[in-house]
Amino acid sequence: MLNVFITQGRGVNIKFLFGFLFFLACSKPIAKEDASDALFKKGESLGKLDHRLVEASGLVASVNNPGYLWSHNDGENPAEVFLIDQDADIKLVCKFKHIRNRDWEDIAVGRGSEVGKTYVYVGDIGDNKALFPVKLIYRFQEPLLSKEEEIVISDYDTLVVKLPDGVRDSEALTIDPLSGDMFLFSKREDSIRVYQMHYPFDQDTLLPERIAILPFHNINAADISMDGSEVLIKDYDNIYYWRREGDELIDDLLKKRPIELPYDKGPQDEAIAWALDGSGFYVVGETVGGEKGKLVFHKRK
Repeated sequence: MLNVFITQGRGVNIKFLFGFLFFLACSKPIAKEDASDALFKKGESLGKLDHRLVEASGLVASVNNPGYLWSHNDGENPAEVFLIDQDADIKLVCKFKHIRNRDWEDIAVGRGSEVGKTYVYVGDIGDNKALFPVKLIYRFQEPLLSKEEEIVISDYDTLVVKLPDGVRDSEALTIDPLSGDMFLFSKREDSIRVYQMHYPFDQDTLLPERIAILPFHNINAADISMDGSEVLIKDYDNIYYWRREGDELIDDLLKKRPIELPYDKGPQDEAIAWALDGSGFYVVGETVGGEKGKLVFHKRK
């Protein structure tokens, strides 16, 4: 059931608590999309991932390189970001020096420090054992694909994020193209937390606002379409979809009942991304048991 509990600050407001209990009693179940009126077609495998991308944990459409996608490996792998094509082949490797891939879990594209430029945000936001007091997000200008197959990213920003309600694991990060704001989703709670960081991100330490608690568990990926009108979040078994109305705020949108999209899950799918033109969305997974992860596309009907 979709039960939304909005809180402000660290404490629990009794008024909101009663509202939460009311939602528990009265909320309608999540709408499941029927095959007959599905918004998207059944997933089509476009290709298997390169052996260098064995634990794909983030995915986002490139803006400067239409038709390509940015991805990266999970924690304790080299600090590298990969640009892949529609066949899942790696076309560019961006290497970082003096950075550790502590637990990279998601990637986003959005505005940055220079107006008119597009930036890639890599989220070192995972924390399986709740060990890290802060999360780290690395931001760099989005490169253009050229003849080079490998480049070193030496010019980047490190955004330090401290959650307002303690140390939490998280694997989903996305940026709203309309506002430039960043959203981060916690993972392990029975009802996950949603945090918002307002653009521009110019403080020494970013202190996100917790804007919602949603009745989902194990959320491992999220993305907002390039026109800002559609939102996807997923766990290991389900994909949830919202459509925005006008300039509706993300926190208001997430209070609404989502549609659960049909989804043939892979063994370890941990990333989701809208196509740049909105024609559908991609899902990608890790290599499991020697079987390479696949780039799968769900085309809009």
